Amino acid sequence: MKKWTKLAIPVAAVAALVAWYAFRPERLVSIAVLTKDCRPHKTARRRSLWNPDGSTAFCTPRKVPATIFQMGDGTRLLRLASFSTSNGPDVHVYMVAADDAKDVATVQNAGFIDLGVLKGNIGDQNYKLGSDLDLAKYRAVSIWCKRFSVNFGAAALRPTEASQNH
Repeated sequence: MKKWTKLAIPVAAVAALVAWYAFRPERLVSIAVLTKDCRPHKTARRRSLWNPDGSTAFCTPRKVPATIFQMGDGTRLLRLASFSTSNGPDVHVYMVAADDAKDVATVQNAGFIDLGVLKGNIGDQNYKLGSDLDLAKYRAVSIWCKRFSVNFGAAALRPTEASQNH
């Protein structure tokens, strides 16, 4: 075997492993279904503060049904019910400081709060909101791929009548 092939084979193997780790192609076909009951406790008093004003899907059909609930103890939850999206690497849930998060520039320029990694690409899920989160400022939800700066989907939120009367 020639000297250059002795070096080229290990270099190509390392390059293939790095490319696999960076792009994680198996995540494009895997499905993470949440089967755990994520509903707020049945006896907890809650009221809906914000409901979706509409949702926007990007690339392939996505449902982003987002509602914010205030629980009896004062904590607030962002609830994604009957949620569905395709899987991807490093996907997060953002609260965006804009009326809507329809495009990449809006999410990046308006500012956002990262609520954490998406818990699953199919199923109901809750995300705890900080008590200092200003819902008058953060009025949209974005499902965001951090690795590629791609908006998978978004939902604009609007206050419910119950929250405006309080």
